[in-house]
Amino acid sequence: MKDWIMTHGDACCPPSEDGAESDQPLILERLPKKNETSWRTCVSRRLKKHCSCTSENLKSKIQGFVPILKWLPNYRLKDWILGDAMSGLIVGVLLVPQSIAYSLLASQDPIYGLYTSFFSSIIYALLGTSKHISVGIFGVLCLLVGQVVDRELAAAGYLTEATSLSNNSGALLAGFVNNSADSVCDRSCYAITVATTVTFTAGVYQVLMGVFQVGFVSVYLSDSLLSGFATGASLTILTSQVKYLLGLKIPRPTGWFALIKTWYGVFTNLGKTNICDLVTSLVCLLILIPTKEINYRFKDKLKAPIPFELFVVIIATLASHFGHFNTDYGSGVAGDIPTGFLPPQLPSWSLIPNVAVDAFSIAIVGFAITVSLSEMFAKKHGYSVDANQEMYAIGFCNIIPSFFRCFANSAALTKTLVRDSTGCHTQLSGLVSALVLLLVLLIIAPLFYSLQKCVLAVIIVVNLRGALRKFTEIPSMWRANRIDTCIWLLTMATSALVNTELGLLVGVLASAFGVIGRTQRAQMLELGCASSREHYEDLTSYYGLTTHPGVAVFRYQAPVYYANQSLFKKSLYKSTGLDPGKARRRMLKYKRQKGENDGVEADVSTSVTLDGSPPRKLHSLVMDCSAVLFLDSAGVSALKEVRKDYGELGVRVILAQCSTSVLDTLERGGYFSEQNGGGGMFFTIADAVRHAQSQFVPNGDCDSKC
Repeated sequence: MKDWIMTHGDACCPPSEDGAESDQPLILERLPKKNETSWRTCVSRRLKKHCSCTSENLKSKIQGFVPILKWLPNYRLKDWILGDAMSGLIVGVLLVPQSIAYSLLASQDPIYGLYTSFFSSIIYALLGTSKHISVGIFGVLCLLVGQVVDRELAAAGYLTEATSLSNNSGALLAGFVNNSADSVCDRSCYAITVATTVTFTAGVYQVLMGVFQVGFVSVYLSDSLLSGFATGASLTILTSQVKYLLGLKIPRPTGWFALIKTWYGVFTNLGKTNICDLVTSLVCLLILIPTKEINYRFKDKLKAPIPFELFVVIIATLASHFGHFNTDYGSGVAGDIPTGFLPPQLPSWSLIPNVAVDAFSIAIVGFAITVSLSEMFAKKHGYSVDANQEMYAIGFCNIIPSFFRCFANSAALTKTLVRDSTGCHTQLSGLVSALVLLLVLLIIAPLFYSLQKCVLAVIIVVNLRGALRKFTEIPSMWRANRIDTCIWLLTMATSALVNTELGLLVGVLASAFGVIGRTQRAQMLELGCASSREHYEDLTSYYGLTTHPGVAVFRYQAPVYYANQSLFKKSLYKSTGLDPGKARRRMLKYKRQKGENDGVEADVSTSVTLDGSPPRKLHSLVMDCSAVLFLDSAGVSALKEVRKDYGELGVRVILAQCSTSVLDTLERGGYFSEQNGGGGMFFTIADAVRHAQSQFVPNGDCDSKC
């Protein structure tokens, strides 16, 4: 138990003779600190908690890891089955064209997009804690996977998509041995091998994050960062689909500035536009944009969104088939989509070093999107989600499907909104969506052979409306918070113009520097006292505040640590109008000129004035530390220097309203030790001011005590 707070509180401020309680400073006695437990004790407790083999603990662990075992026995069949079945059916219908379309974005054959949506829906229904989010193909992750795939295809010597016959041509453009000395891969085979390898690696990262309980990393990805990243990636996605809209056969650029390279390639090859693809794209855009807007405008009145995308896919497939668009006009089509499932295969272990860094960014983005959506809908519907279990769930949604030729997936906002608006109650809805996809995989898939790629590109572009609509919100974002808007703009521009993964890193750094910058720009505010009660606020912000003769009260609105301790001192010196270094030099000059003795110097030091009008004498400075969240050793040293420098000029520094953590840091740093001159600390500013005034009462006796 520490008693130094009491001694500094009552040393020079005895109660008034009339017993007025207001003259007595607030005195609090610290509770004894709890003994810190050793790391061995902590490890032992955690092992006992997590490794005890009681039946209840085992049951709890299994239900915690597989949440469906907990909620399925309590499923209210009559109340929930209709909503879950309806929402699952509608989302499943929407997933069919989107899964085929987003396969293009990931540089994969259409069948692999259907596989991805099917397996991820089942696995998340078993392992996820959110009742409403829809996990499957997500455009930003498809873009990231596609960039890795194109880079590795070029590095392995495979021809680009523009010069190959088709994704499933079967021509052996380069040999690739995978788990067998006799097996070889064509371009399509190698592309899915790269995708499954990066997906497996990303899933391992996510599961390891769950094991080490680092789900908290998502808090470092601010809303402005994620929104800017998604918008920048959407611009890249839009650009990557232009070649399909125009029917141009040009390779996807890799590396930095891919967006600029793509537009350069489009403009240089504009004369090679396929008129059939261009007309089809324009017709589909004219149909889908207004119909999507109808769904958006009347989402509250419609019981379920109308699946216009599926109607367009069916009509376009029939038109392409009977119009012979592929053979007569050279229009690119989806090609053969086999039924059933291919046998599982292992990832390529030799590729993991090449894609490890890319997989990490995919893991972080996938987890951040999933957790943010799950928490948003959990808050909306009044339940909670486990961030670490979400990490496990999305990790296994990547690891297990990677053995079945699937690529990276996460929660998707559009389909989650559809599921929520159509009456979803549990993840049984995801299993219903999986049944719809299973029907397509087993029976319907080959019917999409003649579906034009430009139609798939239109579906992708139209679904970017939500992210691109953010540009219209920039003025309101700027008015609300300029720093967050700058982070959004920087992240968006870097993701779109330079590199997608770099945009994520730049956004994280910009957010971190934004927080640091706020501490660098913190101001030292002079406080005044209200006339009606002893309350202190900024003099420049409120009317009717007064100051005390000889005492100045200041508040610093930031932590004091190594990065801003020099700025803290400069701000204080500027606000008080008294720089100890300059004042000391003036006094030495005055002493040399006048030849005065030390006694006069002391008198001069207690008669310094603050800058401003009118000037006033200063003998005490009270620091309100209520806004100082923490100190480090550099901050403690800065406070010691301020106290020492002002003390040499006859100005006493007194601290007020320090938090317990700040007090502990000051005590450990020796701020209150007698050899460092001690130091006053009070729980209220009013007590500190009264104490300061009592030291300079004429004929008083406090100087001898303090």
